Amino acid sequence: MKAAVISSPGTVTIESLDDPAPGPKDVVVDVAACGLCGTDLHILQGEFAPSLPIVPGHEFAGEVVAVGAEVYGIVTGDRVAVDPSLHCRECRYCRAGRGNLCERYAAIGVTAPGAAAEFALAPAANCVKLPDHVPLADAALVEPLSCAVRGYDVLRSNLGAAVLIYGSGTMGLILLELAKRTGAVAVDVVDNNPERLVAARTLGCSGAAVSADELDQGRGWDVVIDATGNEGAIQDAIGRVARGGTYLQFGVADYAARAVIEPYRIYHEEITITGSMAVLHSYERAAELFATGVLDPAVLISDRLPLSGYAAALDQFRAGRGRKILVVP
Repeated sequence: MKAAVISSPGTVTIESLDDPAPGPKDVVVDVAACGLCGTDLHILQGEFAPSLPIVPGHEFAGEVVAVGAEVYGIVTGDRVAVDPSLHCRECRYCRAGRGNLCERYAAIGVTAPGAAAEFALAPAANCVKLPDHVPLADAALVEPLSCAVRGYDVLRSNLGAAVLIYGSGTMGLILLELAKRTGAVAVDVVDNNPERLVAARTLGCSGAAVSADELDQGRGWDVVIDATGNEGAIQDAIGRVARGGTYLQFGVADYAARAVIEPYRIYHEEITITGSMAVLHSYERAAELFATGVLDPAVLISDRLPLSGYAAALDQFRAGRGRKILVVP
């Protein structure tokens, strides 16, 4: 099969690899599409260096073409979206039901060969069947949606909250859609690229601006979410939280990123600062939500590129051009 390989920091090649063969409880998926996200850039930068070389790609869906001898409930021909999480199920956090904090963190496309390839290997238990009306090439969006669902699990946002989201890329737009459905009284979006705000307006945000200073919310926002990972955006976002409000770090920041906080303000105004990491008990719910049409792929997906263009797709994503970029093997 053909696959994209990150062989060393900054180096991407397209190589011919052996087709994967399923273990007893595994399946092989014919990849319909694979999405790119911030984690892929971190891998490219060598921040998960022990994993290199690696076939990236953790957002994917496709058709099952082979099953292991002990697989139950999944057969060849099934249309599936795949949770990339590979929790060890043995450490303290896994035993406590917090597998996304696994001490031996692993994931398809991060520490194990991923879906930037014609075929991908996955545990059958990680596969969620999709109804026939869901296009497989769009269902790569289920994984980022599942991360956003996890974010709202962490937030436990109250009805009537005023929400501010930094970033109108794919994740910011998905968070916008979920905020509208979790009872927000207003959802504002900030992005320093005015062109990216067009999609936020299309999806019905309350306000969109290149700076929160342009938005009318003098007391701050009850919920502020960073979906950029950008140090400057994070610093600004923390200062926009209203008294008694919550700040969610959702975007994947560089390891070296730093922000200054005021401990007295956190104490005096009872501000909560929290984070949301990847997927946790949210993938199947995300697949069900996706099947109901909670997201509009025509708005969220800006580019569909061939596997041969994986390096160019990473460059485009890093430059902030477009929204969700899919690679179609």
